[in-house]
Amino acid sequence: MERADAAQRATELRERIHRHDYLYYTEARPEVSDAEYDALVRELRALEAEFPDLVTEDSPTQRVAGQPVDTFRPVEHRAAMLSLDNATTAEDLREFEARMRRVLPAADFHYVAEPKIDGLGVALLYERGRFVRGATRGDGRVGEDITANLKTIRSIPMILRGPLAASPDLEVRGEVFMPRAEFAQLNRTLEEAGEPTFANPRNAAAGAVRQKDAAVTARRPLDIFLYHLSAAEGVAFTSYWETLEAMREAGFKTNPRSERCADLDAVIAGCQRLEAERDALGYDADGVVVKVDSLERQRRLGATSHHPRWAIAFKFAARQATTQVEGIEVGVGKTGALTPVAKLTPVELAGVVIRNVSLHNEDEIRKKDVRVGDTVLIERAGDVIPYVVQVVESRRPGGTVPFAFPARCPACGHPTFRPPGEAYWRCMNSACPAQLKERLGHFGSRRTMDIEHLGDAAIEQLVDRGLVRDFADLYGLTVEQVAALERFAEKSAQNLIASIAASRGRGLARLLNALGIRLVGERVAGLLAARFGSVEHLKKASPEELAEVHGIGDEIAQSVVTFFADATNVAVLDRLEEHGVLVTDPEALEGPKPLAGKTFVLTGTLSSLTRDAARDLIMRRGGRVVGSVSKKTDYVVAGESPGGKVDDARRLGVPVLDEAAFVALTGRA
Repeated sequence: MERADAAQRATELRERIHRHDYLYYTEARPEVSDAEYDALVRELRALEAEFPDLVTEDSPTQRVAGQPVDTFRPVEHRAAMLSLDNATTAEDLREFEARMRRVLPAADFHYVAEPKIDGLGVALLYERGRFVRGATRGDGRVGEDITANLKTIRSIPMILRGPLAASPDLEVRGEVFMPRAEFAQLNRTLEEAGEPTFANPRNAAAGAVRQKDAAVTARRPLDIFLYHLSAAEGVAFTSYWETLEAMREAGFKTNPRSERCADLDAVIAGCQRLEAERDALGYDADGVVVKVDSLERQRRLGATSHHPRWAIAFKFAARQATTQVEGIEVGVGKTGALTPVAKLTPVELAGVVIRNVSLHNEDEIRKKDVRVGDTVLIERAGDVIPYVVQVVESRRPGGTVPFAFPARCPACGHPTFRPPGEAYWRCMNSACPAQLKERLGHFGSRRTMDIEHLGDAAIEQLVDRGLVRDFADLYGLTVEQVAALERFAEKSAQNLIASIAASRGRGLARLLNALGIRLVGERVAGLLAARFGSVEHLKKASPEELAEVHGIGDEIAQSVVTFFADATNVAVLDRLEEHGVLVTDPEALEGPKPLAGKTFVLTGTLSSLTRDAARDLIMRRGGRVVGSVSKKTDYVVAGESPGGKVDDARRLGVPVLDEAAFVALTGRA
């Protein structure tokens, strides 16, 4: 066959196979037999083997292709993937509507209700109708690139149809899950092969999606429901229901149990109906997501930094079981919080075997009076997290005693303390071995010291082999030491050492965030760095001086003072400085503060600096950055492809700055 004829035939085959994929995996109404379908794929594969230049990224033959990856690349979502506020009763739903009516008193609210799938949230990116990227939810703003794995899910279209196919930039949200029947079959197969089985369908789906080899993902029976257009350039709709219809027309698989509700009474009836039928769905659902149908009302209601105000998750009632407390162990978290965990006689609850349950803190144990030997009633909140409902006191054996918190850290022996007004006891030793692995993971994460290649496997070995006992030890590592670790070679060891070296100059704000100081996250770390400019000044700062900083307050101030009063923490910081880690911010110490007292909101993409760099610049110049626009906002900085925040600014009369005006205002060279 001539190349021109082969190219035409390959195009025809790809179009036919895409269509049959849609009919089979999304519509569940195939038009050809499996043998006919397989013949089309074989013919296309043969053509592409004869003419390799005809292979396209969206070819059906490329759903499993490429080499396994070592790490997943971080990617930023087009719009933040927020969480949802929760409701557990009809009264909660009515309060949800009442809150919206206080914002829009004259509005009539119509809704869309859809099953809340217990799976893994993902964002799919399409450019002019072609699938180009898929990512996990991550922290809601930045996820991990798992494109190769998502391509193996046949119900994800590679090519879109209809009006959405013309959009130059389209992002759609969905939930990857594993149907119950396929999950049961997978576990039977694994059991017969003598391999470990999965606890539940969600764990199986999440593990499959994050496989480093897409060929492994392809062997897992995954499916997906798509439910939200988070970005759709050049496309406009008036209602959420219209977007669902357009998504179905484009080839996306949407949930057939989604329904339009004329009012809240219809929503409540729908939630009750779906809860009664949850076991017949064929997949795990832990509730119903209720959304305002009107997109204009969604825009006007807006969102908090945590959840949209126009949507809520109605959670199904949890299922309960009784079991016995065999012991209570205390674990130590990343920031030193001591968490008691009840070790239970194993019991099956909602399809999962429960062996451990968190008792949270001292107050919780005292309130419920949980003791070793007690029989307890447990349930899974939203069918996800198990917790103790109450002690069955009539079955308490004689001789039990109230649980006492340890006066010293069970991991390092450092004295523990309970801050006034808090429920948690804490170990403040930043070199505590129980905390160290988690702390190192946080220390090297992208938004702190950004040490590439310092993953969980590397941290595990570095700590277990005694090479790293605190943060400062990272900077004394050699290529030879790292190359001796499993799965490391000379080149990968050099890359890790180079990344550690580069992190020395990340700056004071990132360092303070990286240290894991209680109550000090990215925003507070930036405020402290901008105000005090050095670790030395922070060591000497009094609680009153710290609390004077706008956005700090007494509780955070006391936490910072407590951290720097600990000789172990100060010794680690001294060693970090000896290793050349930057512990000052000269610009904060000496630079101008033209933005003092000003509040900014960032939206869109800036060409000359990243969102993180813009936030750091504002804070160094004395300003602060918030997530949403209000009357108290001084400026909205709008880059390319800004969101609805610009509309909010104009409605509220808040000045909108383009990139050039923003740079001029900050005095940045």
